[in-house]
Amino acid sequence: MTRRTFPPGFQSCRGLSLNIHTRDELDAIHRATLEVLGGVGVFVQKSEARQLLAAAGARVNDQGLVKIPPHIVEGAIRTAPSTLTLAGLVPERDIVIDGARVTFTNFGDGLSIIDPLTGEFRRTTKKDLGALTRILDCLDVAGVIQQAVVSQDRPAPMQVIHGYEAMINNTTKHCFLGPGNSRNMETILRMAALASGGDLADRCPVSFITCPLSPLRLTESCCEIIMTAARSEAAVCILSMAMAGGSSPVHLAGTLVTHNAEILAGLTLAQLTRPGAKVIYGSSSTAMNLKAATAVVGTPELGLINASVATLARYYLLPSWVAGG
Repeated sequence: MTRRTFPPGFQSCRGLSLNIHTRDELDAIHRATLEVLGGVGVFVQKSEARQLLAAAGARVNDQGLVKIPPHIVEGAIRTAPSTLTLAGLVPERDIVIDGARVTFTNFGDGLSIIDPLTGEFRRTTKKDLGALTRILDCLDVAGVIQQAVVSQDRPAPMQVIHGYEAMINNTTKHCFLGPGNSRNMETILRMAALASGGDLADRCPVSFITCPLSPLRLTESCCEIIMTAARSEAAVCILSMAMAGGSSPVHLAGTLVTHNAEILAGLTLAQLTRPGAKVIYGSSSTAMNLKAATAVVGTPELGLINASVATLARYYLLPSWVAGG
C-alpha cells in the first residue's frame, strides 16, 4: 500500500500552520517574477532549449538571453502536476508528495566524513555512501533518500553512477541525486529500469536534482537534465541556491523574486519539452555572510526564505523541496 505522509498544512487542533504571506503578497511576488522573466530575461546556455522557448513565443537574442512572456509561464504552471508519487523499488516504499503533505530527507553530497571506527577526518568513499544509505533505509522519518556523500574514490566522471549503484543496492526507498549531465542521467535511468524490472513511466525509483546558476542562468547541463527528465517521465527537482547579498539581492524579498524566476524558467522549459512533466519546486537559497563570504545555514534568513518558497509552491499547486538548517 502506498505510504501517505502526515498533512501538516491541514487545519486541525493537532497541527501547526505558518501563514507567512497573504494571497495579495503572493500575487505581488508572482507579478514581479513575471516582470523579471519578461523584461529582464534569463540566460539559457543550451541552443535546443532556446529553440523550444523561441518556438513557444519567447524573445531570444544572439547572446542567449531569453525573455519569456507571462502567458507562456502561466500556461506551463497549469500543465505541471500538483501531486507526484515517488516510487520505491517496492510499493510499500512509495511516497506521495503535494502541497499539503511533508516528508524528510537527508543532507546531500557531503565531501568529508569523520570515520566512525578511527575518528579520522577524511574524504568520502563509495563504501561510506553504501553504509549511510543503509542507515537512512532504516529511518522511517526519511521518506526518500538523497545521495548522502560523494564516491570520491572513483573517477570523477563516473562518481555519480557509482553513487547510484551504492544507493540502489542498499535501499528500496526512492532516491534523489544530481546526475551532472544527461549522459550520466541516461545511464542511471537504465540502471533504475533493470533494478525495478518495470516501465519507468509508471514506477521510476529515482528522481534528479539540478540547480540554475544564480542570478538567472540555466546552464547547458541544467537544461539537459530538465529536458531529459521530461522526456523520460522522471521527476526533476529544480533547486535554486541563491545567496542574498552574493548572487541575489541582499534583501530577502528581492532574492525570493529572482529565485522564483529561476525555478519558473526551468519549469517552463520542462513543460515545453513535454506537457505534464514532473517538476518539484526546490530551494536551498539562503543569505551570505558578508564578512566571511560564505553561505549561512541554521539562521532566521534561511527559515524565512524557505518558508516563503514552500508557500509559493503551494500557491502554484506544485510539490516543493526546501532546505533545513
